Amino acid sequence: MIEINNISHHFGTREVLKNINLTINEKKVAIIGGNGSGKSTFARMLNGLLIPEQGEILIDGLNTKKEGKKIRKKVGFVFQNPDNQIVFPTVEEDLAFGMKNLGLSKEIIAQRIDEVLTRHNLLDFKQHATHLLSGGQKQLVAISGVLVMQPDYIVFDEPTTLLDLKNKRIIAELLNTLEQHIIVISHDLDLLDHFDRVLVFDDGKIVCDDIPQIAIPKYRDLMR
Repeated sequence: MIEINNISHHFGTREVLKNINLTINEKKVAIIGGNGSGKSTFARMLNGLLIPEQGEILIDGLNTKKEGKKIRKKVGFVFQNPDNQIVFPTVEEDLAFGMKNLGLSKEIIAQRIDEVLTRHNLLDFKQHATHLLSGGQKQLVAISGVLVMQPDYIVFDEPTTLLDLKNKRIIAELLNTLEQHIIVISHDLDLLDHFDRVLVFDDGKIVCDDIPQIAIPKYRDLMR
C-alpha cells in the first residue's frame, strides 16, 4: 500500500504540489494532467528520486525520507527516454548491473536475464550493443532492467511517448500482463482504458480521482 500524507513541494517560488493526501491499493493506477500539473514531480517521489519538502510518503510502511535504499528495491522506475536509463554497452551487461549490486549469484542473474528477454522476444539481442537497438527495443530493455530486480511496484513515466504505433501496442500489452502494482504517467489516454483508477492532476492538486470512464472525460474537459 502507498500512503501519501499531506505532501507539498516547491521548485523555487512555485508550489508544484499542494497538500496531497492519498492512499493507493489498486493494481493499475494512471496519473494524467497537463504540462506543469505536478504529476511527474509526484511520480518521482514514489521511489525516492525526489523527497517532498512537507509531508511523507509511505511504501508498505517504509518512509521515503528515511528508507531510501529499501524503497528503491521495492519501487522500480522506468523513465520516458530509455537512453536516460540504459548505461552499459550491451543488453546483458545493462540488465545484470542492478542485480550485481544486490549481490545475487551469477546463476540467478543469468536465469533472470534469460527469462525476461525470452518474455519480451529479445533473447537473440542479449549480446547486442544497446545503442544499436530500435526505440521500441530500448524501451523493452529499460523495462526489463527494472523487472529483473523484482520490485513490488513500478512507476512508468510516459512509457509510450517516443514510440510508434506498433511499439505502443507492445508496451500496452506488457502493462496489462505485469504482476506488479503499476503507476503510469501518460498522455496516451487509450492506454488507460483497463486501469483500475485514474488520478487527474492540475496546478499541483488532484482534481479528479476515479475510474477511467469518469476521470478521462473530466480530464478532456479540463484541457479544453
